[in-house]
Amino acid sequence: AMNTDYDAIVLGTGLKECIISGLLSVDGYKVLHLDRNGYYGGESASLNLQQLYEHFGKGTPSPSLGESREYNVDLVPKFIFASGLMVDILLKTEVTRYLEFRQVEGSFVVKKGEIYKVPATDGEAIKSSLMGIMEKRRCKKFFEFVQEFDLDKPKTHAGFNLQTAPMVDVFKHFSLEHETIDFLGHAMALYRDDSYLKLPALPTIERIRLYCEALSKHGKSPYLYPLYGLGELPQGFARRSALFGGTYMLNTNITEILYENNVAVGIKTGNDISKAKLIVADPTYFPNKVKKAGQVIRSISILDHTIKDKETKDASSLQIIIPQHQANRKSDIYISLISSTFEVAPKGKYICIVQTTVETSDPSKELEPAYKLIGNRLETFEKVYDIYEPIADGREDKVFISSSYDATSHFETTIADVLDIYQRITGKPLVLKS
Repeated sequence: AMNTDYDAIVLGTGLKECIISGLLSVDGYKVLHLDRNGYYGGESASLNLQQLYEHFGKGTPSPSLGESREYNVDLVPKFIFASGLMVDILLKTEVTRYLEFRQVEGSFVVKKGEIYKVPATDGEAIKSSLMGIMEKRRCKKFFEFVQEFDLDKPKTHAGFNLQTAPMVDVFKHFSLEHETIDFLGHAMALYRDDSYLKLPALPTIERIRLYCEALSKHGKSPYLYPLYGLGELPQGFARRSALFGGTYMLNTNITEILYENNVAVGIKTGNDISKAKLIVADPTYFPNKVKKAGQVIRSISILDHTIKDKETKDASSLQIIIPQHQANRKSDIYISLISSTFEVAPKGKYICIVQTTVETSDPSKELEPAYKLIGNRLETFEKVYDIYEPIADGREDKVFISSSYDATSHFETTIADVLDIYQRITGKPLVLKS
């Protein structure tokens, strides 16, 4: 396979790299895809129990946890938003044929230490114990506005130019309280922090509407998750790429990146040379071309119980968002729970994952608000990850580098990065909806 010319060489089989190689292959690019590891997925792999213990240097799992092979635990856990970009890409590339998805049972938000279901219709807003009577009415009005909103009909715009008016003004217009704004912005529009409040309102209104649509389509929650864990995703995209002629090689060390006039033209693996018009890679392959942009702490726990609460009602899979203000923080804390329904743990055991952006010198302590809600944990693995971003956009040196995975518990930011890289490579936006 070596000493050949390719259109693109992709380094690392993480999710972003596999999606890009799938998209480029379908577009007719001749792709060579390498990974130094002996398995697919890089940071996006799913591990069995034994591998999980090895990965965190924890010795041997206790037999009481059950069969190692019944576990498929994501290192970077995320749910798939049913009306989001990830579903569009899965459909466009037809990777859906390799995977089976099930629905996550509930979406919740925390207010003053209590868990509440995220209301997503004017009817649910009226029933929700998240708000007092007056606020319920105001929230119902806001939801009616979101549902009736039509970009082409200015009379549905509540008197705003939504392409310029900041979102904070729209919330003010409906006299919504801070806590209500918290769940709308963080648990529905899925923002990580409050910077969106100063930006034009249109994208936020569209995101809240997307959430409502996903919920009405799917019922209990707008989130999906694949059987056997997220490690199935990179493999699905890799299979798609291979079908279109992509070449895959694992356990391959890159000894040198070849440049001509500061432009990447290929790679050396041992004595073999492969030439290409461009290189795509995760940050670990180009430490000198990325900058550190912060840290994320992720914790993986094994439980023998669900997160019991009057609102969660024994749901065996869920997402809980603790909005930043509820924990006196600048960024949200995300909790996800999944069970044997998804073939990721034996019956009676649950995988609970907590993640957030690191803000202090004691990251572990930052997870306390989540641990309080979760209750007893049989085993916990914690790790702080550095977040890297490319310094340049790749257009000049033809090295296109993805960013590390953030703390969000959904794929919207992941896919936004993929779409951006795709556009920088091809010079055209990816057309998703046919």
